[in-house]
Amino acid sequence: MAGSRRKRPVEAFEAIEPPGHAALVLGVLAVTALVEFLGALSGSEVWLLGLLVFLPGAASALCTVRQTGFVAAWTTLVVTATVVLRDVDGGQWLDRLLLVLITLALGVTSVYGCQRRIRREHEMLRLRSTAVAMQRHILHPLPLLTDDVLVNGVYEPLHEDRLVGGDIYDVVASPWGTRVLIGDVQGKGLTAVGAAFAVIGAFREAAYREPTLTALADALDAAVVRHNSYAEHTGDDERFVTALVIGVDTGTDEVQAVNCGHVLPYVMHEGTVTVAELDSGVPLGLAELALEPTTVGWFAFPDGATLLLSTDGLTETRAADGTFYPVDERLAKHLDLSPTELPQALYDDARAFAGGGGRHDDVAVLTVRRSPRL
Repeated sequence: MAGSRRKRPVEAFEAIEPPGHAALVLGVLAVTALVEFLGALSGSEVWLLGLLVFLPGAASALCTVRQTGFVAAWTTLVVTATVVLRDVDGGQWLDRLLLVLITLALGVTSVYGCQRRIRREHEMLRLRSTAVAMQRHILHPLPLLTDDVLVNGVYEPLHEDRLVGGDIYDVVASPWGTRVLIGDVQGKGLTAVGAAFAVIGAFREAAYREPTLTALADALDAAVVRHNSYAEHTGDDERFVTALVIGVDTGTDEVQAVNCGHVLPYVMHEGTVTVAELDSGVPLGLAELALEPTTVGWFAFPDGATLLLSTDGLTETRAADGTFYPVDERLAKHLDLSPTELPQALYDDARAFAGGGGRHDDVAVLTVRRSPRL
């Protein structure tokens, strides 16, 4: 995903790169010569040939089927030729014949194992390609640009072999300006990902349809309620989603926002960092429990300012002694960075702060920068 730390999005599985033919031949010849030399030096040349039977097995894990076949054939040929050409007492023929048969059997098994490995790698790559295509429709690659804003950031699921986690984000250019969403699904696992998909799908449709952020937030809440209703019938856990929805319009120096129990945004402008003051509503999926209706807050977002949006995967990062990551303090030390560099710098800094404690949640960090006004 451009603009994020992950090398989008196939780094979690890559096929093994086979060695070149010339390098393979030279390596096999070198090992054979070494075994022959050690055998002649020790006076046990035939018995040391048993070391060569490991070559096809190694080739099956690293080489192509054709290369593995070459190594197996070469090993069988060397072992057979050595047994036949050396003077052998009659009582030892059975043992040496057994060595040849074992070498042949291991060679055939290695070729078969190589075929299975390569078939499995190709299957995994096809599945991975399908997952990549799905991810690009679920979480759009960063950076994202509209007429109003440039959004960049870092998105890191807790499980690095998973393309999508419980944290979500999206940007939609609507007739009423640009709407930006960042959210965090309660819990982990595939059911949490299902709730994430439900919110993202609802946001893309409602952000263009609803003229107000309150109506948009109500649509997102309804999507989570519908998802939970389905989850209840299928035996899955119900979820709620903390979310922050921001509306940016080039016609004003302020932005409007609806906070559904999410981490508050930071505003960076002219060397200062402030936390936007917003009333915190209930998370999506729990609107029926709210004592008051959804409200919209406003805060300043002048030209040249940058918004920092994050999930609690950043704010709740802990050091080994249990201390929380001091976002305010660390953010003030990174004000000289561009909005493109800042999310990655904060993410790396938080990981270093956690040390050996590791991460315990998904992480999403976004910067929102106004597009230049014409």
